[in-house]
Amino acid sequence: MQLRETVTVKASNPKHWHFVTHWRDYLGLCKLKVVAVMLLTAAVGMCLATVQLPPVATVFWGLLGIGLAASSAAAVNHVVDRHIDEKMARTRYRPLPRGKVSHLQALSFAAIVGSCGIAMLALLVNPLTAWLTLASLIGYAIIYSLWLKRATPQNIVIGGIAGAAPPLLGWVAVSGTLEPHSLLLMLIIFAWTPPHFWSLCLARKEDYRKAGVPMLPVTHGDHYTQLHIVLYTLLMITTTALPYLSQMSGLPYLIGVCLLNLRFLMWALRVYRDASPATSMAMFRYSITYIMLLFVVLLVDHYVILWV
Repeated sequence: MQLRETVTVKASNPKHWHFVTHWRDYLGLCKLKVVAVMLLTAAVGMCLATVQLPPVATVFWGLLGIGLAASSAAAVNHVVDRHIDEKMARTRYRPLPRGKVSHLQALSFAAIVGSCGIAMLALLVNPLTAWLTLASLIGYAIIYSLWLKRATPQNIVIGGIAGAAPPLLGWVAVSGTLEPHSLLLMLIIFAWTPPHFWSLCLARKEDYRKAGVPMLPVTHGDHYTQLHIVLYTLLMITTTALPYLSQMSGLPYLIGVCLLNLRFLMWALRVYRDASPATSMAMFRYSITYIMLLFVVLLVDHYVILWV
């Protein structure tokens, strides 16, 4: 049975429009593509936490709970950013700017799925995972979305801590403890986030300027942002060497990550020379592929070492 209810809201158009809220509109609040990447890193964290295959029940309930919490945070972000989204070409067709979902409906949806996710983790996985997931949800939905995004051009650097949590959450879901290697997985995503997001900011600079969001290219200009993309890429490359240096991973990982890093650095240098929207977006798209492949390489290396 499809979920439908009539809602009247004021969209970006000055007129009032009458829409029918469809269950797909609620899915649109979840940022499913972003959540899918997060769940991949969480699943790899689960596998790396044990020398055996992680328990199926832990994987299922852990990923479901983390995914629901991430979807809740995304829905809150939609509500907080709804007036910004109306002004940006990339986001103006999201459910709230289009008037397909009201902000009260979105907040209710976020509260329901977030509560369900945290409860699943607390009751069916372990309390530590639930508390850490709740902290991540608050960090992204409240601290980053409501405050940092509008307060400082370093918003994505500081706020990246919350977005980097999924592999840590996956590890803790299986092990029940915080361990140095789980924090290392989190550190990799934390270092990857700035060059990943700043490449998008370069491509969409005018949108952010129009919306009044103090992203780095808006406040400090293109060249400053290009330089910082290169510098943070070098920091990321250094960080991704740590799993091998700490003996968490072996030679297969080192070879794979070196190839991925070489390509990432090539894109960073290309953007440094040419910050056109096409080049910046190409780097942004590769950066998504990069982080997914890096965690796949971590996973393959983990089981290759165990089997050998």
